[in-house]
Amino acid sequence: MTEKANNKPKYDLEDRTFQFAKSVRMIIKTLPKTLANIEDSRQVIKSSGSVGANYIEANEALSKKDFLMRVKISRKEAKETTYWLRLINETNELENKNELEKLIQESIELKKIFSAIIEKSK
Repeated sequence: MTEKANNKPKYDLEDRTFQFAKSVRMIIKTLPKTLANIEDSRQVIKSSGSVGANYIEANEALSKKDFLMRVKISRKEAKETTYWLRLINETNELENKNELEKLIQESIELKKIFSAIIEKSK
């Protein structure tokens, strides 16, 4: 029973990163189909999905070194996602700007969470 309680935050963050990537994909569907948006969308879809995928891999890591490397990649991908979301936000006139700004804030919060995990794991 203790093991389950200790694992709970891990799975909550896995779900949080999944929901984040899903939300990014949902908002991308609403963008005008310009060349810039198509290219920016490809980038943000890749980086947002990579945040959670690398965190899942971190949880299956065979060593502490591997764990830290995967979490650092998740942090890097969260930072990259922030960049692409900001770029999309500032180059489009969108009705759902609030939703996009919430996603930007979530990407920043995820980066901070991964930074804290890295610090605590040293």
